[in-house]
Amino acid sequence: MKRKMEISELIFKIVAYVLLIVFAVMCIYPFIYAISAAFSSGEAVNTNKVVLWPVDVSAGAFLHVFSGIMSSQFWISYSNTLFVAFIGTLWCMVYTILGAYALSKKRLLGRHGFNFFLVFTMWFSAGVVAMYNNYVDTGEVFANLVGGGKWDEVVDLKWLVIIAMGMNATNVILLRNAFEGVPSEIEEAARIDGATEMQILWQVYIPMSKATIATIALFFGISRWNGYYWAYRMMTNQPESWPVQVYIRDFITKQTNLVNAIDESEVTWIYEYDAVSVAYSMVVLAIIPILAIYPFIQKYFAKGVNMGGVKE
Repeated sequence: MKRKMEISELIFKIVAYVLLIVFAVMCIYPFIYAISAAFSSGEAVNTNKVVLWPVDVSAGAFLHVFSGIMSSQFWISYSNTLFVAFIGTLWCMVYTILGAYALSKKRLLGRHGFNFFLVFTMWFSAGVVAMYNNYVDTGEVFANLVGGGKWDEVVDLKWLVIIAMGMNATNVILLRNAFEGVPSEIEEAARIDGATEMQILWQVYIPMSKATIATIALFFGISRWNGYYWAYRMMTNQPESWPVQVYIRDFITKQTNLVNAIDESEVTWIYEYDAVSVAYSMVVLAIIPILAIYPFIQKYFAKGVNMGGVKE
């Protein structure tokens, strides 16, 4: 028999659903607006005629991104982002899996101290200046390895962004908790069968924690794909290494009246295709890979966070 809902419970559900709907609309509207602006004429966007649906529908902005004078640099930056996201995620996952596996073992000497220092970095961040100095020092090490010189000129800074951002304390803790949830009897059975440490990690712990691993890989992939601030700060002198987010920011800075464009050849096309519409079209193109990958990983998301976020 279905229980009759009380008035207070009904009011709570109504309020909760209204707030969730408002929050969902606030999250999805900017993306809908970006798509509408990308397919609208520049005049419609500049005169605020675009609210929800495209106005004066045109694919001119996308055509310019694919074949205009700035298309070559955009796709170079796009490939840089693909490279940083893919290689950076692999790099991060290797260190996260190895670190989480070691920290999950009670036999690790100094385990509590290592875990404390890991959590300490989440409580107290070193700050922007310390992180910048860390990147500079890392770049100088790379420069010495390739023969010396100024680090921001002789080093491909894509590798600096990949390697210097290879660890995240929160993700290590999530995966450590997931590894701690694997029954110790399974590991003992594998050791009796003669499995080595790496075989136990690869054939026991990773398959049994694949939901958490997929979730953490998604976290790393999105952070690398959307990474802007440090790439912008560290790659100022290497436009050929810019990820697409830095290129879009530079494009907006030069082409939407924030500052005067340095090269007049870069602005001659504005009279045919408005820069704002082109910028929105690049934003839409930049988010397509994440939208394509996310549905395949979404099924692991809630399960992975629950497995890694709860410690018994």
